[in-house]
Amino acid sequence: MNPIGMPFTSIPPLTNNPTSITTPDGEKYLKDIRNFSIIAHIDHGKSTLADRLILRTGVCDTRTFKDQILDNMDIERERGITIKSQAITLPYTASDGKAYCLNLIDTPGHVDFSYEVSRSLASCEGVLLLIDAAQGVQAQTLANLYLAMEHDLEIIPVINKIDLPSADIERVLEQIDSELGLDPDTALLCSAKDGTGIDGILEAIVERVPPPKGDPDAPLAALIFDAHYDAFRGTVISCRVFNGTVSAGDTIRFMFNDSVYRVEEVGHFLLSREKRSELSAGEVGYIIAGVKTVSSVSIGDTVTLDTKPCTAPLPGFKEVKPVVFASIYPIASDDYEDLAVALEKYKLNDAAFIYEKDSSVALGQGFRCGFLGLLHLDIVQERLEREYDLNIILSVPSVRYRFTLKDGSVVWVDNPAHYPGPMAIDKSEEPYIRATMMLPDRYLGPVMTLCIEKRGSNSNLRYPGPGRAELSYEMPLSEVIYDFYDRFKSVTQGYGSFDYDLIDYRESNLVLLDILVNGEKVDALSQIVHRDRARARGVQACDRLKDEIPRQMYKIAIQGAIGGEIISRSTISPYRKDVTAKCYGGDITRKRKLLEKQKAGKKRMKMVGSVSIPQSAFLAVLKSDSDS
Repeated sequence: MNPIGMPFTSIPPLTNNPTSITTPDGEKYLKDIRNFSIIAHIDHGKSTLADRLILRTGVCDTRTFKDQILDNMDIERERGITIKSQAITLPYTASDGKAYCLNLIDTPGHVDFSYEVSRSLASCEGVLLLIDAAQGVQAQTLANLYLAMEHDLEIIPVINKIDLPSADIERVLEQIDSELGLDPDTALLCSAKDGTGIDGILEAIVERVPPPKGDPDAPLAALIFDAHYDAFRGTVISCRVFNGTVSAGDTIRFMFNDSVYRVEEVGHFLLSREKRSELSAGEVGYIIAGVKTVSSVSIGDTVTLDTKPCTAPLPGFKEVKPVVFASIYPIASDDYEDLAVALEKYKLNDAAFIYEKDSSVALGQGFRCGFLGLLHLDIVQERLEREYDLNIILSVPSVRYRFTLKDGSVVWVDNPAHYPGPMAIDKSEEPYIRATMMLPDRYLGPVMTLCIEKRGSNSNLRYPGPGRAELSYEMPLSEVIYDFYDRFKSVTQGYGSFDYDLIDYRESNLVLLDILVNGEKVDALSQIVHRDRARARGVQACDRLKDEIPRQMYKIAIQGAIGGEIISRSTISPYRKDVTAKCYGGDITRKRKLLEKQKAGKKRMKMVGSVSIPQSAFLAVLKSDSDS
């Protein structure tokens, strides 16, 4: 018996050639395969539902089962969130006795990983749209619904967590009708925690998700939707086969760069890789072909046979544009090559991450990186440190600004080091977002105060249900990436959800804030900020550096400057040796002579001495007020 009180079903053999039916118009449907995904707002129970589906289909037994079984990264299990989409093949025998092959792709819910969701949906024909019975429709629920509609997928609404005391099923059914525009009569009820309604969901997948279209006899066309690097086997490619068949021994070609490889192994994803003799049209699985170089594989590329290629590549994925930028440097300069190799391997597993070479006077050689948001940045940093055993440091995050120069040219700047001179700038613009927040109405006052403090405008407030408020503001993205999310979570005591969309660029009074330590500019701490925020940022950076930089034998001035104007300052007091200790008598001029000699020595030290800034000082400047 499994934990939800149902007997384990025996695992039927997965057929390598799924039976197909041909319609009058010539299209072939693979009738025993269903490709589906689970999408929802963050923390609505996607991974828990995936666990229950895995248990119910007998892929896993109680001895090897663990919660969040598809979340195989330590960081996912610690934070309780899904970061990477994971695919698994579930063998299922329906109530009519027919055996089906269900390919499930579990997706993240956080807005920073929405690109993972869009890639997963390109490999599916249907989705389970999960909605929390207590919280109802949230911001990311709508965003994911629109993604599914763009891919023309069958949408099955599922109301989860019906076992909660605060569950309000009637209200959620009304939201499904009014806010999502779906038929509430088609909604399924379940509790992924205790297993209620799991059989109904599996039957609905078989009955309502259409089988994939494809011709196993046509030339091979497979879409790469993910990949990861295996130290022993090389690059392992995750793909959805749309047409044709691929098996071990075939020679395949990547259409993006025309590179050719011989297939070593193909198979399905169960809890581990399960080898099969071939992958056929409509199936989701993996290909190992001895790809040694990570750069040879491109997410969204089409795989075809070298001897019998398809006529045109499959539609790839929309290129994602990063919105937050930061530079990554190794703490020890000797680790630069290791960092370069690690970023190349990491890029294969995270197609939304971009990077290019960069350098800093203070921190040496590094890389300028682009991220989809602050959580994405945080995850990248932690995965690089854990999975590749690197000690790295990040510069201050920034967004991409647009400057129109007096000669009429337009430059885009995401690195403060490339800030054009103030005399050359005719107009400066920064990206604005429309932030949508769902929160209990008792927190409206503090949240509105926070949004106004962050230069928010054009607010809109509505009440989707009793006790729940939906608040939207237009505000600069630079204010959000600094410390907004931490403070929003604090003032709503964790009950608020936050989502945003980029809307446009708007004119703003931007300046370059430099941080000087002992008169020398620290380029890694420079920031492009709104002039009204410059002094507050400068004072904060100076105060935190004062706490972190060790004292010297001479006075150290830490200053914030805009051009030649000093706007903030902190001073680190020097150590002072008592040079007059031996003067136990005599005239006062003896003591003055020693003190003047000490003063001249300190002045000389200040001129030739250099202040080493510890790593903790850079990290301290990055922290928000609530972290300190």
